[in-house]
Amino acid sequence: MALLEVLTLVLSFVALLALGMPIAYCIGLSATLTLLISVPTLAAFTTMAQRLATGLDSFTLLAIPFFILAGQLMNRGGIARRLVDFAKVLVGALPGGLAFVNIVASMLFGAISGSAVAAASAIGGFMGPRMEREGYDKSYGAAVNITASTTGLIIPPSNILIVYSLASGGVSIAALFLAGYVPGLLVGLVLMLVAGVIAHKNKYPRGERAGLSDAAKKFFQAVPSLLLLVVVIGGIVGGIFTATEASAVAVLYTLILALAYREVKVGELGDILLETVATTSIVLLLVGTSIGLSWVMAYENIPQNVSAALLSISNDIIVVLLIINLILLVVGIFMDMTPAVLIFTPIFLPVVTELGMDPVHFGIVMVLNLCIGLCTPPVGSVLFVGCGVAGLKIQQVLRPLLPLFLALIAALMLVTYIPQLSLWLPQQFGFLGGSSLD
Repeated sequence: MALLEVLTLVLSFVALLALGMPIAYCIGLSATLTLLISVPTLAAFTTMAQRLATGLDSFTLLAIPFFILAGQLMNRGGIARRLVDFAKVLVGALPGGLAFVNIVASMLFGAISGSAVAAASAIGGFMGPRMEREGYDKSYGAAVNITASTTGLIIPPSNILIVYSLASGGVSIAALFLAGYVPGLLVGLVLMLVAGVIAHKNKYPRGERAGLSDAAKKFFQAVPSLLLLVVVIGGIVGGIFTATEASAVAVLYTLILALAYREVKVGELGDILLETVATTSIVLLLVGTSIGLSWVMAYENIPQNVSAALLSISNDIIVVLLIINLILLVVGIFMDMTPAVLIFTPIFLPVVTELGMDPVHFGIVMVLNLCIGLCTPPVGSVLFVGCGVAGLKIQQVLRPLLPLFLALIAALMLVTYIPQLSLWLPQQFGFLGGSSLD
């Protein structure tokens, strides 16, 4: 690994990012500049073009636009309101109950839509004004919404877990989906624990307990939305269809549901499709350029050298995972999840697998780690959306965000060092995994 290539890659990427260039272009241009040092000009440009195209030539990637479309339909189809009402029945009567409602509703909606940004927008739009009317601090409500929205990227179906499967060379998507349930629920529980402490300290009000008939009504209204999880995950685990086919089934199911609720009209489908195309194009451009960069790094032997450097520090997996988590936490501050997963999976996965860690376990650790970056400036997309929905500046949200941020770190450490939190469900369904941490 020549020092010149590494410096060119890092410095060009940082410089382009500092100039405000979109991250997909930063990745593609820095990879091309690095390759120009080692090979002739025509070969460098031809190689990058080929890698971008072949990186997108994957049947698995078809799941991404379908799940994005399903999320758009859910966002428009009145599902968020029904899930909020159901969550209020479950936890609304507890002290500080509206914060719990926000967390549970974000978990449910995020899991169904697979999008943290959609959850922050939809649930924040409903819960923010309600919490403010009940006497909750506005910035605290936004902080709860921001952190809780990330759970949808861990609880399946999740586009980022599909991206990890691609980057890892084919780790089972079904195993990853199953592995995400317990860690996702754990994140929700630690956030609720912190929210409970804050509610007690600030004497936030206890919500009204729902009557039996009202609770039953809210439950049955939410059941059709919740059944999507059973249809999608049950179909994948049961071998009825693949993850890609499941994404198409999800679109059909949510379309029928949105039309049945009469909150999406046929005439609005064109706009929904256009939004889906715009979002998908951004994601897939990131995927293509990131795969190109991964190839350049492999060509320059960067992953092998990083692996050797980490193992020279320690061959204790506990220490190595701590170092990797710290690196990823810093990466998550400056880089979006999709390129981070595509770039750093080939670098770190060989290190941890050599030490005996299951790739499924590492995938959950990596995604949970990078979810925290979505809540931090300067590129935290969920942070920006949550603040935008609440009508607040980022500075106003940072202080109430801190204890919830620490709760996410605590959950990350638990998931990192207790493998069975991730591996228990895949093992129960026959997707065996092991770890040197067992």
